[in-house]
Amino acid sequence: MSTARPVVDTTVIRDWLVERIAFYLETGPEDIGTQTELVDLGLDSVYALTLCGDVEDRFGLALEPTMAWDHPTVDALTAHLAQELSRK
Repeated sequence: MSTARPVVDTTVIRDWLVERIAFYLETGPEDIGTQTELVDLGLDSVYALTLCGDVEDRFGLALEPTMAWDHPTVDALTAHLAQELSRK
């Protein structure tokens, strides 16, 4: 019996996050730098909480509402989500 953890595709997570953030900010995905802090991109607290809810719905995770501030870039958030998903 295998106890291997599921493989998590970080590209899928990153692309989804970029699309959602671009949607919130009414801009194109190409304008979302994955190493730029979310607050510097213009993501405010309302959108950060909305993003948390969207992530929970999309990936089936229970997350802290401070997720976007604790992991303040798309890349940091992607790594965190990949880690959480690999524990499922």
